[in-house]
Amino acid sequence: MIKNTLITAVEAGAVELKRFFNGTFTVTSKGSLNDLVTEADHASEKAIIDIIQKNHPDHFILSEETGEIKQNSPYKWIIDPIDGTINFANGIPICCVSIGVELNGEIILGAVYNPFMNEMFFAEKGKGATLNDIKIGVSAEDNLLKSCLVTGFPYQYLDTANGPLQIFEKLVRKAIPVRRLGSAALDLCWTAAGRFDGFYEHKLQAWDSAAGFLIVEEAGGTVTDLKGDVYNPYQPGIIATNGKIHAQLQALVNGGDI
Repeated sequence: MIKNTLITAVEAGAVELKRFFNGTFTVTSKGSLNDLVTEADHASEKAIIDIIQKNHPDHFILSEETGEIKQNSPYKWIIDPIDGTINFANGIPICCVSIGVELNGEIILGAVYNPFMNEMFFAEKGKGATLNDIKIGVSAEDNLLKSCLVTGFPYQYLDTANGPLQIFEKLVRKAIPVRRLGSAALDLCWTAAGRFDGFYEHKLQAWDSAAGFLIVEEAGGTVTDLKGDVYNPYQPGIIATNGKIHAQLQALVNGGDI
């Protein structure tokens, strides 16, 4: 029942993305430069929440735009109605709906849907990960120097040691290809599908990664925080890899070299 609601909700949000895409819609700022929210974000979020509340009215909801809808429930739905809003606002079809379902503090279900590429990524705890119902797995690359990576940068730059630009510079100076899609949820899913060997980012919110990190793990990958500890989507840093390059990438992110 919860799985069916999850898929229905993700698809309902995607309908709104397609309805507004390349059309006319309002765009506002959340406060910092280029941290945007669009009319489509709100429409997608409403469609998603309506479905969840219809089927599970007693469940807790955490959504990017609305915030918390608190309920005394072991279940929590963690929603990003559009991950990749800047891409969406500029007509770039690298964006998605992302929803994770948490039970007693553990993510048990995740779905990420990019309707513009017709790609639905899904994972259930202990049952593997799929892309359009076909099982996926991480890559086999074991050498960081030969890997293809993906990352993202925060809207407000973190001026700290081993920050986003410093790590990026280290990698590109070694001629390691590092891409930036603009959607952390898709970064994670594409790592799960073996398109990337690894992903790292310094500052995410729970709705950015709740679904995607489970999809990586269920595809056979490894996900930790920046220090290598067990990943928790409520803290900002993440490293997600095929597992084979994880220690190498983690060492570099923490000030080491290759």
